[in-house]
Amino acid sequence: MLTFRNLALRRGEQLLLSDVDLSLHAGVRVGVVGRNGCGKTSLFAVVQGDLEPDRGDLELSGRVRIASVAQETPHLPDPAIDFVMSGDALVWSAIKAERDAMAAEDYEAVAVAHQRLAELQAYDAEARAGRLLHGLGFPAATHDKPVGEFSGGWRVRLNLARALMTPSDLLLLDEPTNHLDLDAVLWLEDWLLRYPGTLLMISHDREFLDGVTSHTLHLNDGTAKLYTGDYTAFERQRAEHLRLQQIAFEKEQAEREHLQKFIARFKAKASKAKQAQSRMKRLAKLAGTEAVRAEHALHISFDAPPKLPFSLIRLNHVDAGYRAAAPREGDEHLPGEPSSARGDARILANVSFGLEAGDRVALLGPNGAGKSTLVKTLVGELPVLAGERNVHNDLRVGYFAQHTVESLRAGATPMDHLRDIAPEASTQDMRSFLGRWYFSGQRAFQNVDVFSGGERARLALALIAWRKPNVLLLDEPTNHLDLDMREALAEALADFDGAIVLVSHDRHLIGLVSETFWRVADGRVESFDGDLDEYAAWLGARANKPAEVAGKPVAARAPAPVVTKARPDPNATRRQQKLAKLEEKMASVAAELALLEGQLAKPALYATQSAELAQLTSRHAAVREAHEALEAEWLTLYGELEAG
Repeated sequence: MLTFRNLALRRGEQLLLSDVDLSLHAGVRVGVVGRNGCGKTSLFAVVQGDLEPDRGDLELSGRVRIASVAQETPHLPDPAIDFVMSGDALVWSAIKAERDAMAAEDYEAVAVAHQRLAELQAYDAEARAGRLLHGLGFPAATHDKPVGEFSGGWRVRLNLARALMTPSDLLLLDEPTNHLDLDAVLWLEDWLLRYPGTLLMISHDREFLDGVTSHTLHLNDGTAKLYTGDYTAFERQRAEHLRLQQIAFEKEQAEREHLQKFIARFKAKASKAKQAQSRMKRLAKLAGTEAVRAEHALHISFDAPPKLPFSLIRLNHVDAGYRAAAPREGDEHLPGEPSSARGDARILANVSFGLEAGDRVALLGPNGAGKSTLVKTLVGELPVLAGERNVHNDLRVGYFAQHTVESLRAGATPMDHLRDIAPEASTQDMRSFLGRWYFSGQRAFQNVDVFSGGERARLALALIAWRKPNVLLLDEPTNHLDLDMREALAEALADFDGAIVLVSHDRHLIGLVSETFWRVADGRVESFDGDLDEYAAWLGARANKPAEVAGKPVAARAPAPVVTKARPDPNATRRQQKLAKLEEKMASVAAELALLEGQLAKPALYATQSAELAQLTSRHAAVREAHEALEAEWLTLYGELEAG
């Protein structure tokens, strides 16, 4: 369905891609990979028609419907669920027409709108939009919140939900897991596996690529090569291809050397002239196989801390949150949280948490549940609301927050930033250190304003490494980092001597670095006794059993942390019973709704302006409103059940 013919792309004087010839068949799920700056986003722009190739062309079969995630979200007063539904333009137009007709009490127009909705099979549009919002982490109470009131990270999620709502044959996703928590990443992975169209996805999350893709498109050194299989399969195939290429090159070089020696020795001899001529022809026909130019493996490191005490940080029966005088930053709060809760707000209660030398802890749980609050409390950025925070005198913290990259000083260079924290260091020492983090030569003196997001994140990590911390508290450090730098960071963290607390949606990084998992949710911090696969299965079990109380993580095997125990909800049985009754009532109302829609879809009904039509229209509106109210009540109750 998608064919590139002799396509070439430039960015200024830089050649991004050349002689790209490949075809993608309908239904494939392609992960587009390559180092930052290799042309992935530019290739997407060509597919969308936003950028003309410098040479060659792109062919799309038939009338292919393309959906993609908008880069920006306007400051709209529209409710979030309406914004998501508007991704399906035809359905949204019919819904708007029905709403306008109902407001004007124009029942003839209402009937026409109902017929249009029936033709589009669009009566479940609001439910579909609600499921998308729920899967991406929006509580039911926020679905009617105006788009303009959401913070940046949540608006990115709204754009993603809107793109998923859009009917499409080809879906383009550029780093869709950025700004998602692990719970939402796992949900999105499942959704994409059920997507019936063709998927092109740029991602630096190898576990996500492995879970979703059927093919891998590798952009490297101006070329584009399509491999069958997920990212791990691609790595194996590429390694084998490079090995065979090197063998062929060495064999050809040996033959070339042998031929050249023979020609040099015998070309002047009359008796060997024909043989020499033959070998000269053979030499000219050699393929000219290139030597393997191995991509430079990236390597970074965190130096051993000067002092590494055993017990580093301990929280004893701490209530964590925000005091009335302390403003909140970032996306920590839940979307739709009432303004009154943004004063002196307790996010986590009765947390007892110990961090010792060598601990490798990953924090799990949905965004807004308190992971960043816990990290800020460990750092000391947030004072405890109750309880005690005890730290060792030799504690030295390296803290990477989601806002760290944005806080780099505008107009400053990497050397300027390093000089800010180490005014006594020599220029040579600073240049040598920055070179280890790939800011060598003049790059160390360039303005950070022109750096990519990945370069800025790498600089922020370098500034942390300079301080030689004995504790690393890292909140989403891989956003903007490409696959190679993520791998380098994982290796550096694995070799780090101190303690680590990690918040990340990158399962590969978590799996390589972390040994202990704690879940932060529902105002509590609990240890999760299992690995990431078990956590994914546990989340799936919760999602698939709405009428049951989801199981809670079990107590930790590690003796160091004192864990807050989950308390059973005394109202669980009552909520289960109410949920079951709601489901029965919803089924009954849905059956009546389907019957009414079938009657309203009959063309003969509209031949004359009859009392029957007005009666059916009025009844349909009332039943539909009742169904929506029941659904909203069900979502709220289900959310309370999940919260335990």
